[in-house]
Amino acid sequence: MIPASAAAHHRLLLLRHHHHPNPLHSATTITSAATTSPTSSAATTTTTSSPSSQILTLRHHLLTRRTTAVEIATTHLARIRDTESRLRSFLHLNEDAVLKNAADIDARIRRGEELGPLAGVVVGVKDNICTEGMETTAGSRVLEGWRPPGDATAVRRVRERGGIVVGKTNCDEFGMGSSTENSAFQVTANPWDESRVPGGSSGGSAAAVSARQCMVSLGSDTGGSVRQPASFCGVVGIKPTYGRVSRYGLVAYASSLDVIGCFASSVADAGILLHAISGHDRLDATSSKQEVPDFTSQFMPSDSFESKPLKGLRVGVIRETLGDGVDQAVISSINAAAAHLEDLGCSLAEVSLPSFSLGLPAYYVLATSEASSNLSRYDGIRYGNQVLGDELGALYGDSRAKGFGDEVKMRILMGTYALSAGYYDAYYKRAQQVRTMVKNDFKAALVEHDFLISPAAPSAAYKIGEKKNDPLAMYAGDIMTVNVNLAGLPALVVPCGFVEGGSSPLPVGLQMIGSAFSEYLTICYANV
Repeated sequence: MIPASAAAHHRLLLLRHHHHPNPLHSATTITSAATTSPTSSAATTTTTSSPSSQILTLRHHLLTRRTTAVEIATTHLARIRDTESRLRSFLHLNEDAVLKNAADIDARIRRGEELGPLAGVVVGVKDNICTEGMETTAGSRVLEGWRPPGDATAVRRVRERGGIVVGKTNCDEFGMGSSTENSAFQVTANPWDESRVPGGSSGGSAAAVSARQCMVSLGSDTGGSVRQPASFCGVVGIKPTYGRVSRYGLVAYASSLDVIGCFASSVADAGILLHAISGHDRLDATSSKQEVPDFTSQFMPSDSFESKPLKGLRVGVIRETLGDGVDQAVISSINAAAAHLEDLGCSLAEVSLPSFSLGLPAYYVLATSEASSNLSRYDGIRYGNQVLGDELGALYGDSRAKGFGDEVKMRILMGTYALSAGYYDAYYKRAQQVRTMVKNDFKAALVEHDFLISPAAPSAAYKIGEKKNDPLAMYAGDIMTVNVNLAGLPALVVPCGFVEGGSSPLPVGLQMIGSAFSEYLTICYANV
């Protein structure tokens, strides 16, 4: 157990997560000098707008000339240089473009021009999201050296709103993994304990925000790849409703499950970033035309809160997420978080999702089936690096054999088997039936409750290599998150405590699940 004083402090992190202790004992501080403090244990920012938002603080300081975008960019690049050899969060950096973009923002300020909501914000982008002119590999050798001709819609919107893309973050190959150990290039370390994984597949994006290498980052979430790394790295992670954010430019893994999500060090910043990238896109047929509200417009300063600011909210605690297979220390953290929600005025009730345990096998049947179809394009001719062969079959086979890693090959084989003649009804069709059951169970539960809570993962971060050779154990770690993707619902993860186990206490995340397109409400609740 962690000391009582630390436990009390981190209990307050639950729904008022402004800044957590920096895992590398250094913080990027927004000041007039844009300096770093190597002995500081927490990021320190001050603003008249919102004490919880680095983005709003930065905007205030830019407009009042207390700092410049170039100073902020330079500070983050220095931070990356200081920490990258240990963390290995990034696969590609573009320092010249970062400084040029920052200088352009400073020039706009001098001319008195209007700034976008992300002006000067340093953003990391997962390497399976296309960036014009910057290598995009999806963590795979088969795409090594590929530079997309254009930006993904989410990246374009970040740039249009003034965001500065600092680089591409490491990820499991094609998003297939839960630890970032399946990257073809390097293994990312967890900033809280460098002998442990940061989670996956968006581990590089989570680690970069946790270590203050960037302010916010984009990741993708097919079965928990934003939420589980957020939990492991002690940051905020948002998976939006399917269709809320355009998938155009996201390298496909499982198209009916993939979404682009956000990492930040506060709920406010995650909400600001999500708002910037959300909205209908004619280039994505699955993009929703639902109106996008300003997710942060109703935030209130903490000194104006009532004693029970969440009074009247109905919260469901998912029974199946607090039983066998979940570390007792994680259960204790979630129970403490639930008690804190009651203190804030929520009424709690246990809720059962009868199909919960069926979601994991159904997810892996559906995800691998879609992957076997999506990845068939990487044959060395249409897409992907080519290995020459004496005949067409050899060219296909050798290009895929040398381009794909073991995990990707295994999932392609699993999906191909599930879709093969004689097995389609037994596996794929049945998995789709389970998916409908999962959706219905969530729908029924969310009629009675404003949101549901659960752990984001059954354990805290585990050792690098601990589960690499045990795929079933690795897959089981996704049990808390995959059902949300099957149902297409939004979910947000906030740090809610720490457990012993590493060189320092390891963070634990609380998952908050809302109804479709209810990101606005979930973000407002979580920011209290």
